[in-house]
Amino acid sequence: MFFLHEMEREITLHPSFFGPRIKEYLISKLLEDVEGTCDGQIYIVSVMDTYDISEGRIVPGSGVSEFTIRYRAVVYRPFKGETVDAIVTSVNRMGFFASVGPLPLFVSSNFIPSDIRFDANATPPQYTDHGDQIIEKGTQIRVKLMGIRSDVGSLFAVGSVKEDYLGTLG
Repeated sequence: MFFLHEMEREITLHPSFFGPRIKEYLISKLLEDVEGTCDGQIYIVSVMDTYDISEGRIVPGSGVSEFTIRYRAVVYRPFKGETVDAIVTSVNRMGFFASVGPLPLFVSSNFIPSDIRFDANATPPQYTDHGDQIIEKGTQIRVKLMGIRSDVGSLFAVGSVKEDYLGTLG
């Protein structure tokens, strides 16, 4: 789910960047540092605006300055039980991998309906019911998130397509 979240970041700046355009440089450095990153709980999609840039504090012994920037950002946080649309990235006998934007997920063959079976003879490999449902690389699919694992700088999810209204789209 997407949220507008107020955040704070410390940015260090070398004295060679001090001058009349210091504020613009701080904002561009903030965008470069945080957009598209994950902190283990949320993905920072986009910085909307900055609303407070502190006075710089000189770090003793090094000459660099530290600035605290408060900003609002659009963030994505997946929740267990959430239904999401994904794109399949690879298929194998054990299940398939898909991505929901920056979030990678895996759907085990145990969480795929029993009428949809793996077809190793097909090119590319796919899950199919020999009818209108084909799950192969590039397929758009609706998945329910069953669990989410967080690491230091990334998230990973496990999903299911074994319920009503889940599966291939279109």
